[in-house]
Amino acid sequence: MDWTTDISAATARIAGHVLRTPVLTSSALTGTPVAFKLEHLQHTGSFKARGAFNTLLSSPVPAAGVAAASGGNHGAAVAYAARALGHAATIFVPELAGPAKIALIERTGATLHVMPGEYANALNAAQEFAAQTGALQIHAYDAAATVAGQGSCFAEWDDQGLDADTVLIAVGGGGLISGALAWWQGRRRVIAIESEGTPTLHAALGAGAPTDVAVSGIAANALGARRIGDICFGLASARGTPTLLVSDAAISDAQRRLWQAHRLLVEPAGATALAALTSGAYQPAAGEKVAVLLCGGNIAPDPLG
Repeated sequence: MDWTTDISAATARIAGHVLRTPVLTSSALTGTPVAFKLEHLQHTGSFKARGAFNTLLSSPVPAAGVAAASGGNHGAAVAYAARALGHAATIFVPELAGPAKIALIERTGATLHVMPGEYANALNAAQEFAAQTGALQIHAYDAAATVAGQGSCFAEWDDQGLDADTVLIAVGGGGLISGALAWWQGRRRVIAIESEGTPTLHAALGAGAPTDVAVSGIAANALGARRIGDICFGLASARGTPTLLVSDAAISDAQRRLWQAHRLLVEPAGATALAALTSGAYQPAAGEKVAVLLCGGNIAPDPLG
C-alpha cells in the first residue's frame, strides 16, 4: 500500500473541512524544549475529525447514512462530519464515554445509542446496525481511510516545520500512531505511549499478535479499545515501535502541568504522551529533539458545563 500517496491525497481532500491546528515549543514542562501539536483544538476536540472527513469524502454514502462506534471522540467527529456534509449519523457509545462526550455527540443532532459495558459492546451494536440498514460504518481506527486521514496530522506538522528526532504518541486502537508510522516511514522515531490500564499495543507486540486486554483507568473512555487494530499492529511490528506504559497518576500530573504552564486543558488521553516525559518513563538522550502530540481535549466534567 502506498501510504504516502494516500495520506497526501487525504490531506488535500479534507483541507477546508478540518482545522490546521497550532504548534508550540516550550521548555516549561521538562526544562528542555519540547515541540507540541495542539490537535485537541481540532473540531470536536480531537484529531478524529480528520479520519471522519476523509472517509466520508472518499466513499459513497448510502441513504441510511453513516454509523460509528466510539468511546466518544470518534463518534463526535463522525457526527460532526456527517452533519457538515449533509448525511444522517447513528452513533453507538459505551456508558463509560461519560456525560461530557455524550453531550458533545448529542449537540450534533446525531442519533445516539448509549450501550452498557465498554467499547467492544458499542462496536458490536454498530456492526449489527450497519448490516441491517446498509449504513456506511466508519471504523474508529482499523480502516485505511481512517488511518490516511489521521496521517494528515503529521503531514501538516511537517509542513509547519516540525524539528524533532522522536515523537511521542498516545495509543488506543492505533489509528493515530498508524498515521504517524505510515507517513514518516522511519524518518522520525515514533514511540507509543499507553496507560497501564489500556495496554493494547504493548500486549500485542509482546504476544506477537493482536490480543484482547482488559481496559480500565482514567483514559479508558478514549484509549479503551480492547484489541489493537490490525493496521497498527502491522505497521508497529514492521518498525519495531517501542511502547511505554504510564500510570493514571502520571497522566493526571501531566494534565495539571499543561494547565499550570500554558492554560491548556486536555483530557487524560490527551496528556498520556506527555506523561511519559514528565514522569521520567521516557528520558531523552542528550541533544535529542522530542515532540508530543496532544490528541484530545474533551475533559470530563466539562469545566464550563
